[in-house]
Amino acid sequence: MLFAIIIAIAALVIIGASFVVLRRDRNADLVIDDDAATPEIVDIADVAPGVAAPVDTATPEAAPEPEAAPKPTFRERLSTARSSLSGFLGSVFSGGINADTWDSLEEALIRADIGVATSTEIMEAVRARAEADDITESELLVDLVKAELVARLSGFDRSLSDDVAAAGGEPGPAVWLFVGVNGVGKTTTIGKLASRESADGKTLVLAAGDTFRAAAAEQLTMWAERSNVHIVRGAEGADPSSVVFDAVESANARNADIVMADTAGRLQTKTNLMEELSKVRRVAEKGAGTVTETLLVIDATTGQNGMSQAKQFADAVDVTGVVLTKLDGSAKGGIVVAIHSELGVPVKLVGLGEGINDLVEFDEAEFVDALFE
Repeated sequence: MLFAIIIAIAALVIIGASFVVLRRDRNADLVIDDDAATPEIVDIADVAPGVAAPVDTATPEAAPEPEAAPKPTFRERLSTARSSLSGFLGSVFSGGINADTWDSLEEALIRADIGVATSTEIMEAVRARAEADDITESELLVDLVKAELVARLSGFDRSLSDDVAAAGGEPGPAVWLFVGVNGVGKTTTIGKLASRESADGKTLVLAAGDTFRAAAAEQLTMWAERSNVHIVRGAEGADPSSVVFDAVESANARNADIVMADTAGRLQTKTNLMEELSKVRRVAEKGAGTVTETLLVIDATTGQNGMSQAKQFADAVDVTGVVLTKLDGSAKGGIVVAIHSELGVPVKLVGLGEGINDLVEFDEAEFVDALFE
């Protein structure tokens, strides 16, 4: 009996010792090595949901700066307008000069969207010069026509002004208003111009004043994000004047240089809407801002209908310049001459494509050369 008790006690001692050894070994596996590298902490906000964040302690190489796309030239983008004008003038510049030559020249200019009154003036000026120089071959009329067109397009200030002092304003942001009918490309023009001005070091605030078309505010917001500039927008259907006013005040608080204000596309025949545009123009200057540019955006493919728009808008607001979009399309090009001759307002910018760099400064000599060569 005693022997059995001794055996049982010994067994219990052995089992207990084994349990202590196992527990000690297990705890040893859980000890943190103080010399081990601390794992990198990754901000969860930078990781897409459901995607493991790799730990990379290597310093990333700087991405190469993308090369800026070259600006388009008039010569390469005005092939359609050049073909149209060449077709109109084909019969004029062949054979000798007679009475029919001048009628054909006038008709060709009218068909090129230059307008009746301006076409007649150009024809008469070319005819007088040809008679004075005793020119008898119609081929030589090309240079006379080109010279007359360049002369009519010259002498205009095509710069975009943000000089509030020159405009008679107090220190504060310059305001550029963009006006025009629906579908001519106002919002896109603002976006491209904002990108360019921001790259040149100007600080900007965009005003989504087209409150009647929700897509316009969304589109302008995307351009603002792309150019890393501030934007002020209101609720759909809000008073456009209040949106522009708030944008000016925001720009003043930020010491921004320029406010670029979009406006709703308006049919020039709607008197009440044109009056509202005049109100936007007045309210834009009630605070710290000074309107230094009112840019009328016209679709070049609309031809003489674009001239009708220009005249109506010029009566409603003090248009300082024209942005002519889609000049690379089916436009005949003559509207450029008509705008300068009939309105006395310069074309400051032209759209030669859909790319961000395709909004370029207008150059009269390059434009005329591209129409004939």
